[in-house]
Amino acid sequence: MKPPPQPALEFPARFPIKAIGKHTGDFELIVIEIVRRHAPDLRADAVTARVSNGGKYLAVTATILAQSQQQLDALYRELSAHDQVVYVL
Repeated sequence: MKPPPQPALEFPARFPIKAIGKHTGDFELIVIEIVRRHAPDLRADAVTARVSNGGKYLAVTATILAQSQQQLDALYRELSAHDQVVYVL
């Protein structure tokens, strides 16, 4: 008999979430607002943003202290559903 599979992460765990979208004035704020709904303790120094080489896109990375897989799944779903988010990694 096989043992049950081990979870990929052990919680709580520091976990970076990257959202990529058009480089508009409010994209970073939109991502932070969504992340804070799922991880209210997100600190300002846990967020970085990087503009693409051509300047068209912005990648916002927020590193959260994830408490569960359900929390991460809900966060990914909400970010992915937003019309300004092109990719979530």
